[in-house]
Amino acid sequence: DHVQAMQERKALHTLLAKRQEDLPPRRMKDSYLEVILPLGSQPEIREKYLNVHNSVRFGRILEDLDSLGVLICYTHTKQEMQPKSPLSIVTALVDKINLCKKIIYPDCDIKFTGNVSWVGKTSMEVRMHMLQLHDGDYSPVLDATFVMVARDPENKRPAFVNPLIPEGPEEEEIFKQGELNKVRRIDFSSASLLKMAPTAEERNIVHDIFLNTLDTRQEGEGTSSFRSRKLPPNSVWMEDTKLKGLQICHPQERNIFNRIFGGFLMRKAFELGWATACSYGGSRPFIVSVDDIMFQKPVEIGSLLLLSAQVCYTEKNYIQIRVHSEVYDANTREHHTTNIFHFTFISENEVPQVVPNTYG
Repeated sequence: DHVQAMQERKALHTLLAKRQEDLPPRRMKDSYLEVILPLGSQPEIREKYLNVHNSVRFGRILEDLDSLGVLICYTHTKQEMQPKSPLSIVTALVDKINLCKKIIYPDCDIKFTGNVSWVGKTSMEVRMHMLQLHDGDYSPVLDATFVMVARDPENKRPAFVNPLIPEGPEEEEIFKQGELNKVRRIDFSSASLLKMAPTAEERNIVHDIFLNTLDTRQEGEGTSSFRSRKLPPNSVWMEDTKLKGLQICHPQERNIFNRIFGGFLMRKAFELGWATACSYGGSRPFIVSVDDIMFQKPVEIGSLLLLSAQVCYTEKNYIQIRVHSEVYDANTREHHTTNIFHFTFISENEVPQVVPNTYG
């Protein structure tokens, strides 16, 4: 019963630290976890992970990474004497997931490993790796970096987490990278197009696209040619690459805070993104990397979740997909953006060039 569970969580407020200094520091190895997904040795769980191409559904892997990231953070912040953690740990963003294998096999065991790699006052960066068993050896499949934030028992305010002490030069390098990632994210969010002009390189790319779409047959150069645009050969207008989806947010997909589980949102967005890349490229796309998933707002049970995907950039075999996710509240009739996802796919064949029609 979620109502009762939330009532019980209120009592955990007394266990929160008043200052970060009051919490015992931890090492990276304290939060290290290894989890086996026994696809090879337990065929009965295979069905849930299978896609139509007889390989593993990447959307399911996103769900597992999300759950593991949270578990690693609870391991980092666990206090000996407390049976229940007073912290609510939620996914703030997915910084990066890079894949080095095109295909994940459905009948070989998978191993996930990970640990906390950097800590702020209330946030933790988690690095995870996924490997798959082949001929008795585990070989790497992907690396992922997530950022989790700790909040109070009712998920209303930030809460302090245990500091992290790196040991040795290798760990110090990892910790320093975590600090750089944080600075880069702050810079990136302040470099939005609404605040900052495009760079010279970006302007050139946009201008080249624009010149390629001008209809030069118009008489009187420069009079009406700005208005009439034509599609270059082997190209598609960006407007024509969209796919939309709708999810009703049922209680089945909720987390302990009675909100929709972040991994579920990632899986749904990924699957729509994959379908968009598939219908655009006309051949099977493979995921190469996942970038910058910002969780801006939690999604409440009962919301209507509107997902819209579109191709936003192409190069040779590569397709960049942006998925915008928003919730619609039927009572207030308001729309709110909850996430923006970026997926990079590689297609089996070269794909047409995507061409924007407007500056926006």
